[in-house]
Amino acid sequence: MAHISQSLILITLLVELGVAAAVSSSLARSKRFKDALLAPRRSSRQKFVLAAMICAPLVLGVLVRVKVPNFLAADLSFETTFLLGILLGPVAAMAGGTALAIPALLHQEYWALPVNLIVAAVAGTFARFADPEDVWSFSPMIDLSIYRWIRRNLERPHLDRQVLLLVVIAAMQFCASVVSWFNPRRYFSLHSNEWWVELLICANAPVVVGIPLKIWNAIRVERQLEEQGRLLLEARLDALQRQINPHFLFNTLNSITSLVRSQPELAREMIVKLANILRVLLKDREAFVPFREELAFTDDYLDIEVVRFGAKLRVVKEIAPETLDVMVPGMLLQPLIENSIKHGLEPRISGGTITIHSRIDEDGLLVIEVEDDGVGISIERNEVSGAESLVRQGAGIGMKNVRERLEVQYGSPASVEVNSRPGRGTKVTLRMPVLEPTVWSESGRHMLELAVSAMDDVISRTTRTRA
Repeated sequence: MAHISQSLILITLLVELGVAAAVSSSLARSKRFKDALLAPRRSSRQKFVLAAMICAPLVLGVLVRVKVPNFLAADLSFETTFLLGILLGPVAAMAGGTALAIPALLHQEYWALPVNLIVAAVAGTFARFADPEDVWSFSPMIDLSIYRWIRRNLERPHLDRQVLLLVVIAAMQFCASVVSWFNPRRYFSLHSNEWWVELLICANAPVVVGIPLKIWNAIRVERQLEEQGRLLLEARLDALQRQINPHFLFNTLNSITSLVRSQPELAREMIVKLANILRVLLKDREAFVPFREELAFTDDYLDIEVVRFGAKLRVVKEIAPETLDVMVPGMLLQPLIENSIKHGLEPRISGGTITIHSRIDEDGLLVIEVEDDGVGISIERNEVSGAESLVRQGAGIGMKNVRERLEVQYGSPASVEVNSRPGRGTKVTLRMPVLEPTVWSESGRHMLELAVSAMDDVISRTTRTRA
């Protein structure tokens, strides 16, 4: 290799940083690359796919460097091989280093392959003993790394793997420069007779390795935050979705107990409906279900309440057919119906009627209304006026549950409106975007069906014994 001027070396070092950033950013846009890179445990196939995706553009870079005079920054073989080693291990790094060496070998640079294999082995060995977080958090800002290392060691001397990684990369780059110095036609690497230029060459290599790590680590952190947010949201929705008044369960069981002797068939029906409710509450389910499934759940709930209250409780449904297949949050109506019964109809001696409406309005929103003709919600004049005051006074946990879930799952497009007239009843209106049908989970159904069957057997044996 002909002598390289100092100005060309400096320009090459700067361009190398741009090439590393451009290639890393381009790869980061690929979903397949991100999924393989951020997999908790990569398979051998994933490792080699990653190595191929990283090396593909850089093999072309080596070919360009070989064919185009003075275009040296396209060759990042050393840095890429080292990066593969600390991310994927020695085997995948050796495969990538071999691919990167092929254009150089065709150009009779025979030292390219053994040097790349040695770099892959050293980097892979380092990765085996290093904490993955040390690798991901490796900073290309050399001065800051050394400053933090000195400061930490003044307080508590210890071996810093990040600084060690920096030293290893710089030292191996120096060794590669020496190989190129003695074998300029058999191996390519930047080198200079000026000590300060050689120092810049050795310092530039850790920066080139660190740039992809910084770019990909930002994606990794973002993915972790998204996953944590998703898990938190699922936990919150699950907690809200599984809320049900324990008094309802106890009252239902007491009603079943009283009916076992006098009306065993009715007791059996109540057990089946209660089991259906528990099936919905206990199974793993998606955040959204078809509206017809939500109505089926409320039917079981209302049938139990009708048995408990008798003729005092009446139910009217006015459901638009086009709303039945719209996806809605699961367990959406039960808290509203429970509020209507508990706060609106129970205080009335004569009971009352619950009416459920659904329609698609002119704005394309799904509108669901739960209305009762009970005692309504009393409004204290000193309280905050409007729907918020009504929710605070009359809705309790159930209305808060519904409001929170709509805010979490829809955001601003959804709304909850409460209109109440003391002594004449309350109407709760839900508005939400129309979602297309989707597939929801059926996990846990078989287990609960067995529980229902067992409960049926108990009732049958009890009935025969009483007879």
